[in-house]
Amino acid sequence: MLVGILGSILPVLPGVPISWLGLLMIYLAPSVPMDWTFLTITLVLAIFLYALDYIIPAIGTKRFGGSRYGMVGATLGLLAGLFFPPFGFIIGPFIGAFLGELLNTKTRHNALRAAFGSFVGFLASTFMKLMATFVYLGLFIY
Repeated sequence: MLVGILGSILPVLPGVPISWLGLLMIYLAPSVPMDWTFLTITLVLAIFLYALDYIIPAIGTKRFGGSRYGMVGATLGLLAGLFFPPFGFIIGPFIGAFLGELLNTKTRHNALRAAFGSFVGFLASTFMKLMATFVYLGLFIY
């Protein structure tokens, strides 16, 4: 479950599916009765949120006129920002998206606007995953 929470912040780990595997593991224990309905609903939710993880940043980027360069830049900025705690993982994606869009659009105004959209989409997606993994942790503890 803790790896799932970490995975909701780090883009290299699928956080919500890993948290679901934690739920599956608890139900595979002999002392806990199997609840197929619960596992099916949480699995469908995990798959849905995993798919949304790719859709939400793209929507944020496109809504503000961004490109794939901004999304890639935001991801690389997050990875670089992890080495500069505590605010690096927040500032890093914005700077990465800005630099990626600057490579694509060549004008600062358009790059800044698109970077903001990419950043907002990235934060929304990360927040959604983080909340879902904490809910799964609560279900695991319960």
